[in-house]
Amino acid sequence: MKSKSFKICVLGEFAVGKTSTVARCVRNTFSEVYLTTVGVKVDSRSLSLSADQEVRLVLWDIAGSNTLDQVRTNYILGAHALLLVADGTREPTVATALGLRDQAQVILERDLPSVLMLNKADLVGEWSVPLGRIREVEHELPIISASAKTGEGVEEALRELVKALMP
Repeated sequence: MKSKSFKICVLGEFAVGKTSTVARCVRNTFSEVYLTTVGVKVDSRSLSLSADQEVRLVLWDIAGSNTLDQVRTNYILGAHALLLVADGTREPTVATALGLRDQAQVILERDLPSVLMLNKADLVGEWSVPLGRIREVEHELPIISASAKTGEGVEEALRELVKALMP
């Protein structure tokens, strides 16, 4: 079986659900206990694309922030793609995620395939991100409505990234 490996950096503000998203991707679990990521946590997940091809996604869950400081910059080196996570109930987290993508691309001196996962679809009634803003961002990159809590859309976000990585 053919296999390729890709480094995926998971970026976003504090408490948007990055670690919960990675836990859902890798172990199909969710915990109500909030633990702040310190530095970076690396996990991996294999996805079958066909009977004879799979990809291994190495997910770098980078501690939440509004900017990429020197330490976070070191973590993104060698990244193949970005999984941006924003919290649908906190509109400013969308701008933060997009800003982190822009910073990463400047640092790496290249465009990176990126997907914006708009997390907390299980709380869609409480979302503060206007539909117009979502439509505007969709012109830049794919947006997946998802919930790390229920698992809705998480697999779709990963597959969207893989699609961008393997034309």
